[in-house]
Amino acid sequence: MKYISFIIVLLVPGLLSKGQTNLFDKDSLVAPGAIPRLIASQFSFTEGASVDRKGNVFFTDQPNNKIWEYDVNGGLTLWMDSAGRSNGTYFDRKGNLVTCADDKGELWSISPDKKVTVLMKDFGGHQLNGPNDCWIDKKGGIYFTDPYYQRPYWTRTKPDIEGMKVYYLPKGKDQAIMVADGLIRPNGIVGTPDGKWLYVADIQDRKTYKYRINKDATLTERQLFAEMGSDGITLDERGNLYLTGNGITVFSPSGEKIAHIPVGMKSTSNLCFGGKNRNELFITEVESVYVLPMRIKGVE
Repeated sequence: MKYISFIIVLLVPGLLSKGQTNLFDKDSLVAPGAIPRLIASQFSFTEGASVDRKGNVFFTDQPNNKIWEYDVNGGLTLWMDSAGRSNGTYFDRKGNLVTCADDKGELWSISPDKKVTVLMKDFGGHQLNGPNDCWIDKKGGIYFTDPYYQRPYWTRTKPDIEGMKVYYLPKGKDQAIMVADGLIRPNGIVGTPDGKWLYVADIQDRKTYKYRINKDATLTERQLFAEMGSDGITLDERGNLYLTGNGITVFSPSGEKIAHIPVGMKSTSNLCFGGKNRNELFITEVESVYVLPMRIKGVE
């Protein structure tokens, strides 16, 4: 096991107006004395961390075409082989694991007994670039990003759709609607629990945006949230947004950088809150996965 040096820097936000409460100067987001704990380092490229209702975490090893489970008791097991080269994942309300299966540019739903249902296989007859990350709203609709990354296992050498965009697949439909464009390479995506806002990280443009979610699932009021891109992203119960890359960087709901958490020696790619109490930050980092005990919980 390699030695991991660990420092947490909390950046104090700007002055507060009278009557406001600073949630970030009382204590750290991380449990006292905790450091990222290496769980395993046996993969090719870990991605797609998501948590089920029990707190078990599932993640992908895309080059090896596998999905793994890290359970609440600390056990690590291979959950599924031949996983469609799945990247980003998210659990729906019925306990199915929805995955961005970019082998053939599809969205999959995988039942607890590992039965695969292809939810979407093209967009208007054109192959998707490569669904990358997803988030499911309360109505069961799926928002997903569709960047193009040339894969060694593809026979195609260019995208079938011009531009890299964000789509929404309504529940029960097999055709999505395009809800956001004007991005260079959208990647990480997550929505707020109240269904009002959607965050999208443009990893290549090094920016993260915030959109208002309308009743018809379309997006408006695009706002620049942070001058930083990301691969996977997640939210905690206070509405803080966690971005990956050089360790983990945390932004307050107002877009202030409030913390930086170094992790290992390589670039982080995805994360989620897991564990029985949703207070363990599970982090993927190339061939490795880590767990960090937190003071704060993730969103349900």
